Amino acid sequence: MTNLGFDVLFKGSNFIRLLLGVWVAVRISLISIVLSIILGMILGILMSLKNPVINAVSKVYLEIVRIMPQMVLLFVVYFGATKALGLNLSAETSAVIVFTFWGTAEMADLVRSSLISIPSIQYESSFSLGLSKVQTYIYVIVPQTMRRLIPLSINLITRMIKTTSLVMMIGIVEVLKVGQQIIEANRKASPNAAFGVYATVFILYFMVCWPISSLSKYLEKRWEN
Repeated sequence: MTNLGFDVLFKGSNFIRLLLGVWVAVRISLISIVLSIILGMILGILMSLKNPVINAVSKVYLEIVRIMPQMVLLFVVYFGATKALGLNLSAETSAVIVFTFWGTAEMADLVRSSLISIPSIQYESSFSLGLSKVQTYIYVIVPQTMRRLIPLSINLITRMIKTTSLVMMIGIVEVLKVGQQIIEANRKASPNAAFGVYATVFILYFMVCWPISSLSKYLEKRWEN
């Protein structure tokens, strides 16, 4: 264990600091995910209405999100907007804005694709049975949409959690930043600290993301039957 650098985890409060770093990443992720789901659902429904203005604006929005790396967006919001627009944004607030901006676009596209994937015959059959438009959406369209949407959105959630590792670039002390600090502080006493610390970070991320990923696979298999 000592030769692999795991010994540094048991010095002082190093392991506790790593856990607190994970919590910072998870906290940013959770706030961003909740906001992304709410805003993405609204935007996705609007996109499915095929309004030309909404479609044009959403297309530009989606292209910006797909082309622009999240790290660049973090720099633009935290270093650029705060000075250019005179905003007093903390690093965590900037991170939440960027991840919500990204997550909303991804969620909206998932909602839109799930809605339009419902065959038109489902609507026609519901109307022929005497269901109103509202009843059709509640009892027929929404349940089928959720079956398509939930596994896909869970995959998005795990990606958002993993991507929070970028926030260290704007000074947020999350798990990777804490890991770097521990490695630097023990460079001479434990030359192999990098392996032990980063292996532990890998395990911590795995422990957070694996249950979510497993839930996605479980739902996919269950709803296939």
